[in-house]
Parts: sequence; C-alpha cells; structure tokens
Amino acid sequence: MFKKILAATDLITASDALVLTASKIAEKDNAKLCILHVLESASVENRYLVKHFITGQEIIAGPEYEETVRAELSKTYADIFNSHTDYEIRVTPGFPWEEILRWARELNTDMIVVGPHSGNAEEKGVVRVVGKIGSTAEGVITRENCPVMIVNSSVSNEKLRFKRVLVGIDFSNSCECALCFAVKLAQRYGSELFPFHMLPVPPIPKYSRADYEADIRTSEKKFENFCHDFLDGTDHEYNIWGGALPHLEILKCAEKNNADLIIMGSHTKEKAGKWYAGSVVERVSFRANCPVIVINDPEVLFSWKDSLTEKVRADKERDRRIHVYSKNE
Repeated sequence: MFKKILAATDLITASDALVLTASKIAEKDNAKLCILHVLESASVENRYLVKHFITGQEIIAGPEYEETVRAELSKTYADIFNSHTDYEIRVTPGFPWEEILRWARELNTDMIVVGPHSGNAEEKGVVRVVGKIGSTAEGVITRENCPVMIVNSSVSNEKLRFKRVLVGIDFSNSCECALCFAVKLAQRYGSELFPFHMLPVPPIPKYSRADYEADIRTSEKKFENFCHDFLDGTDHEYNIWGGALPHLEILKCAEKNNADLIIMGSHTKEKAGKWYAGSVVERVSFRANCPVIVINDPEVLFSWKDSLTEKVRADKERDRRIHVYSKNE
C-alpha cells in the first residue's frame, strides 16, 4: 500500500511520535522511510539563515551544520534504524511546508506523515487558536494530493494494523476520494469500514422526533446510494445520527467503534485569497487519539507554482492525481 513514506519532524534531540508511527508503518509494509527535518528559515530574504538547535543563535546553515543535525537525528532514532534498514535522513534549510512538498514530489512518496501542532508557536509568541492545525500541516494538506497522515501521539503496532477504519462522509467530491482510498486500504489490510454521516439537527423547537426520524430515513437512502458502488464486497457498517458539530460526532463515532484510523476528505477552500483546510478536518486532526489520513479532491488543490528547484521539474514528476483511487480504476 505504502512503498515510500516521508515523515516530517521539527524535533531533533527528542523522539517525535509521528516518526515513530511512520517507522512502524514502513516496517510493516516493507517501505522506504525518509525522515525530513527542515531547518526553518529565520528570514524570507535568506533561506540559509536559521536558529541553531542548541544555542538558539541565528547562524548561516551550511553542509557542516546540516551534517551535525543529521548526526543528532541518527542518534535520536538509532533504535528505529537498527530494526529497519531502508531509511534515510534529509536535512535542509527553508520553509517547512515548501520543503516537505519539494522532497515528497522528488521522492514520489505514497504518504506524508506530519504532526498537527506548530512546534515553534511559543518561540514565535503565538497563542494557538483552539482547533487549528499548524501552518505546516495546513500548507501540506492544501497543496498535496497524496495521502497526508496527521499523528498526535505514538500508536501501538496493534492499532497500525488498521482493522477498524472510520470514514467521514458528507456527500462531497472530497469525501468520494476519501471513500475510494479507504476501500483500497481495506482491501490491503482486511479492514472493516465504518462510513459515518452526521445529520445536522436544527435547534428549532418545532423540529420534532418524527421530523428527525424522517430525515434519518432520507439520509440512509442517500448514504446507501452514495456508498454502495464503492463498498460492494467490503466489510462495512453504516453509522448515521444527528448532531450539531461534525468534528465532535466523528470523534464520538471513532470512539464508539474503537477506530484505528480516521479517513477524511480535505474540503480545501479559498477565502479572501487564502486557502484553508476544512474546519472539520482541523478540529478532528487536532483532537483525535488515532491517526487521521486526509485525502484531497485534486480539483480543489491550491496550485503551487513556486520555488521548486530544477530537480523537481514537472516533466520528471509522476502523475500524482487521486484518480488512482477512483471506482473506475
């Protein structure tokens, strides 16, 4: 399923849960693991101006400093490398989401693993808005169409068998992409899928129990029509109930079904010239106890025409569109 995995960490001297999780998946799938650490640029004018990971002083990063950081990462993850030989560590200066995308595309990764939080929020004097994922995770999700896994805490080997998988459904194109991917994953790991849909319940006194039951029946028919062609032959159980806040109901459904993994569509959208990951994705990723995989609809991705180097030319890139997960393939 996953042959090349990129784990992007902002930690150097301490183990990162996302790297530990990525390494377990890589070992289980016999995949190549690339650990990427971006030396975050302290200036937009000079990408090589960074803060030293020990002293905090601004320095100009060069090959010698990059090798120092690489050696420190090798010590931090020595146990991983002793048990899993197909790995590499890359250290590069720049802006995190740009470098993650740069290397993911050069390596043709099958999955990117990131954390939901901003590692240097305190250093920047930023108070995190509750429910918001970090700018790095957001930058990757809104521009990348290979699966992006968000990890809050280290996951046990048992959970990483992905035997019980929740899929959020709201009938959008993005959720269709997520459902297609979930079916492929279920076929690979023998998973049971739990497609979930929250019926919005209006806070109106006139909305009766009979209205609610009628809406549930309508949603069940719509759910069946939306999911049936994808799920035919796959072990699954539909979950539909009413609520007001989708992210809370998704988390409740994940807990109820003891889910090992949550798969969601990104719902990337543009507002006032800026691109955002969907608010439900943000809130679920920020709170989930299990890994969350976000799948994008290629039609809504922000086009990155950027600062890619010559080694990542378009004519050398593989076709990374999510159509490989479509029901027609």
